[in-house]
Amino acid sequence: MTDATGARRAEAREEAVEAALGKLDLDAGTRLLAGQDMWSLPALPEIGLKSLVMSDGPIGVRGVRWTPDDPSVALPSPTALAATWDPALARLAGRLLAQEARRKGVHVLLAPTVNLHRSPLAGRHFEAYSEDPHLTGAIGTGYVLGVQDGGVATTVKHYVANDAETDRFTVNNVVAARTLRELYLAPFEAIVRDARPWGVMTAYNRVNGPTMTEHHHLVNEVLRGEWGFDGVNVSDWTAARDTRRCLAGGLDIAMPGPGTVYGEALAAAVRAGEADEALVDAAVRNVLRLAARVGALAGAEPAVTDPPAPVDGDALAREIARRSFVLLRNDAVLPLAPGGTVALIGAAARDARVLGGGSAQVFPDHVVSPLDGLTAALPAGALTHAVGAHPDDGLAPAGPGFALRAVCRDATGAVLGQVPLPGGQVQWIGDDLPAGVSHDTLHSVEITGTFTPGESGGHTFGTRGPGALTLTVAGRTLYDGVQATGDEPDPFEALLGTPLERGTVPLTEGVPVEVSLLHRLTGHPAAPLPGVLFSLLHLGPRRDPDELIAEAAEAARAAGTAVVVVATTERVESEGFDRTDLRLPGRQDDLVRAVAAANPRTVVVVNAGSPVEMPWRDDVAAVLLSWFPGQEGGAALADVLLGAEEPGGRLPTTWPATLADAPVTRVAPAGGELHYTEGLFTGYRAWDRSGTAPAYPFGHGLGYTTWEYEALELAPDAATVRVRNTGTRPGREVVQLYVAPVDDPAERPTRWLAGFAGVTAAPGETAEARIPLPGRAFEVWDEAAGAWTAVPGTYEIQAGRSVTDTRLRAPLEAGA
Repeated sequence: MTDATGARRAEAREEAVEAALGKLDLDAGTRLLAGQDMWSLPALPEIGLKSLVMSDGPIGVRGVRWTPDDPSVALPSPTALAATWDPALARLAGRLLAQEARRKGVHVLLAPTVNLHRSPLAGRHFEAYSEDPHLTGAIGTGYVLGVQDGGVATTVKHYVANDAETDRFTVNNVVAARTLRELYLAPFEAIVRDARPWGVMTAYNRVNGPTMTEHHHLVNEVLRGEWGFDGVNVSDWTAARDTRRCLAGGLDIAMPGPGTVYGEALAAAVRAGEADEALVDAAVRNVLRLAARVGALAGAEPAVTDPPAPVDGDALAREIARRSFVLLRNDAVLPLAPGGTVALIGAAARDARVLGGGSAQVFPDHVVSPLDGLTAALPAGALTHAVGAHPDDGLAPAGPGFALRAVCRDATGAVLGQVPLPGGQVQWIGDDLPAGVSHDTLHSVEITGTFTPGESGGHTFGTRGPGALTLTVAGRTLYDGVQATGDEPDPFEALLGTPLERGTVPLTEGVPVEVSLLHRLTGHPAAPLPGVLFSLLHLGPRRDPDELIAEAAEAARAAGTAVVVVATTERVESEGFDRTDLRLPGRQDDLVRAVAAANPRTVVVVNAGSPVEMPWRDDVAAVLLSWFPGQEGGAALADVLLGAEEPGGRLPTTWPATLADAPVTRVAPAGGELHYTEGLFTGYRAWDRSGTAPAYPFGHGLGYTTWEYEALELAPDAATVRVRNTGTRPGREVVQLYVAPVDDPAERPTRWLAGFAGVTAAPGETAEARIPLPGRAFEVWDEAAGAWTAVPGTYEIQAGRSVTDTRLRAPLEAGA
C-alpha cells in the first residue's frame, strides 16, 4: 500500500468517525468511555459499533477468559525478546500475537511494557525490556509494528515511571525533568514516532504530583501535543479515580467496568457543569478512531485488510528462545561434543518455569521442559536426571498426576456448568465464567478429580485464595473454614493470596485417590478486580536436601558433562511485589557448588527473568542464561547445548555480582514518595561512573565463533562497521555503537548506546553493519528552556561487543 493510498484510507476513516460521533448523545458517548465489564467496551448498534475487546499480553494473548481451558501460545519473556537485540524478530513476535488475538476475538493487546530496568529488585523486571531507553524503544517499536501489522491495537505501557511494584497504586515518583525525558519517556517517544501505536496505557503511580491517569502535562502536552499521538489512552485497571480530573488529564477509557468514574458518573458531571463536554467528544473520537482502525466500526475500512501470512507459533517460540539465550561464560565446554553422557540436574529441569507471574501469565497447551528437550535430542542412555534441589520447597498449584475439572453449582446444588482444569487453579476474572454460569446464580465452585502419585510418601496439600473452602483428599477432610485475604497492600496479591498448608496424606505410587476443593461464594465478587480465584496446591514428598544434593553430585561425577538448571519462582518474580534480594531460592547455590566440585565440565542454565547472584560463576565451565523461555524453551535449550544452534543473546541489562553493587536498590517509597535521586545514572551509565565491575556488563554475550572488528567509518549521520568471523562456525554478531563525549559540559554519562545492528557471516567472511547515528544521541534536555538542545563538541564513537568491550574508536565532531 502506497503512502497516498494509506492517507486516503485514513482520511476516510476520520470521516466515518466524525459521522458516528455526530449520532451519539451524551449518555451513549460516556458509556463508550467506560468498560462494560472486565475486558470490553459496550457495543453501540445504532452507529454500527461492535464491542471492543481487550486482553493482557505481552508473551501471549490470554483472551477474555483467564483460564487454562483456553490455551495460548507462550513466547519467551520480554527480557528474552530484548536479549535478541533484533527488532525484526520482535516484529515477527508481534505478528504472531496479532494472529492469536484475531483467533480469540481480541481487538486490543494490553502490551508492550516499556518501563526501564531501574533496579534489579523490581518484581516486574522480567516483563520490561532493558535498562537502556534506546534498546527498549527499538524492541518496543518492532513489537508494536508487528501487532498492528495484523490489524490489532497495542497499548504501550505503563506511561510513565512505573518501574517498581511497591505501593504502585499510590506512590509519587519524583523524577527530574531531564531524567524523565532522557531515560523514562524516551522509549515511549521513540515508539510513538516510529510505530504510531494505536493505544497507550497510563500507569497507577503519580509522577511529580499528579497521578498518571490525571496528568495533563505528560498526556495532553507531551504525548499528544509534542509527539502527535492520536491513539486511545486507557487506564491501567482500577487506576482511574476522579471523573473530572481524569477527563481533564486526557484519559479516554476507564477500565474495568461497569463501576468506573466514567459512564453515568461522567454524564452527570457534564450536566452539572463540572466536566467539559468538548473533552468528552475528544475522548469518544479517539475511541471511535481505534474502533475504525481495528475493523469494529461500520462504514470504516480497517487499517489492515490483508493480515500477514500465518506464523507457526511453536517454531517462532523456539527461535526466539534460542536467539535470546545469553552465553555468559564458556570454558570450551559448549557446544557439547557428540557421543558423551549428560547428567541433567535440578527440579527446574523437570518442572520448567517458562513465564513470569501476574497479569503476564497465559496458559500454553504444552510446555517443553529441559528434560523433555534433551531426552528427545540425545540418544537413549545418554541422559540421566537428578533432582538435586528444588527452587521452592513450598506448595505449588496441582500439576502432573492430577486429572481435574471445575464444577459450578447454584444454591440448590444443581450443576450450572463445568470445565476441565489442566492445573489446580481457578482464575475467573470479572465475568470470565464458564458457559451457562453467571455471578447471580453461582453459589459454589468445586475443583474435583483424581491424583495419581508419581512416588510414595507423604503428600502435602494446601489452598490459596480467599473464601470459604473445604479440602478433601482420599476421603479425609484436611480443611473446612474461611480463608481470609490477608493484609497484602496490593489487590493483585490479595486476590491470589498466600499459599497455606492444610495437611499431609501418605500415598502410594501409582494408586489414584479422589481430591476435592470446594469453594463457597460468600457474596458478589468484590472490586477492584472482581473474580473467582482460588487454587488447589500440592507438594510431593521431600527427602533430606543434603541427600538429594549428594545424589546429584554422584550423578555428575559419573557423566561426561553435568548440566544444572537453577530457577526463580513465582514468589520471587511476579507482579504485585518487589524482590528483597537477588539470591536463588532454596539450596540451589549449594547444589551448583557440589556438582561443580564433582565434575569440572559443569554447565549452569539460569532460568530467571531478572538478575540473580551467582557466587559460583567462576567455578563452573559455562553459564547460560535462558530467561523465562516460553513453551518451547526445553527444545531450544537442546538446540543450543548440542550445537545445532548458536546462543544468540546479548544482555539487555547489567548483571551485578551482588545486590550491594547495584546502583539502585531502593524501590520502596518513604512518606509516599520515591525520589529518583540517581538521575541519569542507572544501569551501565552508573557502573561506568562508579568504576565497580559487574558480574556481566550490558551488551555481553558469547557465541560459538569469534569475531574481529576490522574497520569503523563515520559519516555525519551513520557509522559503518566491518567485522570478520575468525572462528570455525557461522555466527551472528550484534555490533553495538556507543557515543562518548570527549569534553562534556552537560554532566552526561561516560557513554550511551546510540545504535546497534546484527550481522551474520560464515567462517572467514566479513560483514558490514551500517548503523544510523540519530541526532538525539548528541542532545540533552534543557530544563530551563524546556527543549532538546544539541551539545556541540568532539565525541568518540565506540564500536564493539558490549559496553566494556569496544574494539574500534573514532572521533566525530557533532552537535553544532
